[in-house]
Amino acid sequence: MTERTEWEKKAAIFLKSEMVKKGLNYEGLRQALETIGIHKTAPNINKTINLGKFPFAFFLQCAKAMGIRTLRLDDLFSNEDD
Repeated sequence: MTERTEWEKKAAIFLKSEMVKKGLNYEGLRQALETIGIHKTAPNINKTINLGKFPFAFFLQCAKAMGIRTLRLDDLFSNEDD
């Protein structure tokens, strides 16, 4: 298995933290995605997110399904130098 880049790790952490904020596990996200017409299995969603190698379209689908209306990237990048 290949090592994930820092960007891939950040992407996975960001989506997982949003799931936690919404009280969703992978099955809950699967159900939420289904309501907007996206049909994936919970294990597939788990693998996709944990690899951190997902298209921005998948991120937008997850954001829509979870009801995310605004994104704050400050927390994600707060410990980095500008």
